Amino acid sequence: MSGKTVLLVDDSRVARMMTRKLIEVGRPGWSVIEAASGEEALEALSAAKPDFIVLDVNMPGMGGIEAARRIRALAPLLPITLLTANIQDPIRHQAEEIGVGFLAKPVREDALLAFLANGAS
Repeated sequence: MSGKTVLLVDDSRVARMMTRKLIEVGRPGWSVIEAASGEEALEALSAAKPDFIVLDVNMPGMGGIEAARRIRALAPLLPITLLTANIQDPIRHQAEEIGVGFLAKPVREDALLAFLANGAS
């Protein structure tokens, strides 16, 4: 299952580095494209054609919830998960309404790899 691409979106460079490392170790041969905002994610979407998207919720400018809504409208079947330290029920409910997954920060390797295997979290 090589050749897959993950679009990793988080305004924190450190968070992107940590999550990237988990992906690179758990899915050797996969590509990771990074974006620091929802706006950058939308730009990268058409250029990168990712197989999976991992989105932080709280980012300056367009946050992960709005980015997920817009991406879902453009790519209805693309596996997307939110990755956030904000694990409150309203955020979970919004994720469900949009039809995207939800992972808590700090991300557990097994949970992230399960999303990358199944497209669901």
